[in-house]
Amino acid sequence: MHLVLNGRDADRLAQVAESVRGLGCRVETVAGDVTEPGMNARLLDAADHGLGRLDVVFANAGYGFRRPAHELDGAELRRIFEVNFFAATDLICAAARRLLADGRPGHLLMCSSAVAKFTLKGFSAYSATKAAQNHVCRAMRMELHRHGIEVSSVHPVTTRTEFFRRAAEHAGQTPVSTDAVDHVPRWFVQTPDQVAAAIVRCLRRPRREVWTSATTRLAAGLMTVFPRLMDAIGRRA
Repeated sequence: MHLVLNGRDADRLAQVAESVRGLGCRVETVAGDVTEPGMNARLLDAADHGLGRLDVVFANAGYGFRRPAHELDGAELRRIFEVNFFAATDLICAAARRLLADGRPGHLLMCSSAVAKFTLKGFSAYSATKAAQNHVCRAMRMELHRHGIEVSSVHPVTTRTEFFRRAAEHAGQTPVSTDAVDHVPRWFVQTPDQVAAAIVRCLRRPRREVWTSATTRLAAGLMTVFPRLMDAIGRRA
């Protein structure tokens, strides 16, 4: 695949682009925050004009932090929804409109989370954004199916990225290392490569939901059916 890549750090974005070009792919880069006005158009135009057409969109940008729900302030809550939910939803909806206008099939994906189906203490805001993403993807999948447009939500478990360092910084806590996930059992931790491989499999054979842990998916189902179980586990976590 030829790619359009987006990120806030232009230097790191250029490094990733160079490594992809080394595989023989064409790459367009668009540096900036996903909440910037006009960002969706810039990204989609880069695909349409720079690469010839738009086939797939993966809305992945997001962040989280740990804070009890009653301690959240309005600005903090609105900001996380702007990044995690509104920016992602606006992007795939804009992509859907272009695909429909051109009469072409495509595949739209959003990176939700395992916590779209349940939540953890201190992560109500993050979980709420991910649940909202999940529901939008489910609705769009039903709405766009007859047009040949696939819509998938991705539900990773704990992934070794800079997410936890950023979350600690946002909450004003002691910074942690980039991949510090000591509070999570080892069998619920994965690498970014594992998530990426699951997404590629979904592109080759579309699925409604992409889960990178069958155990977590089963647990999510049980906690939905038995909410007392979720509360009991959450209190002990």
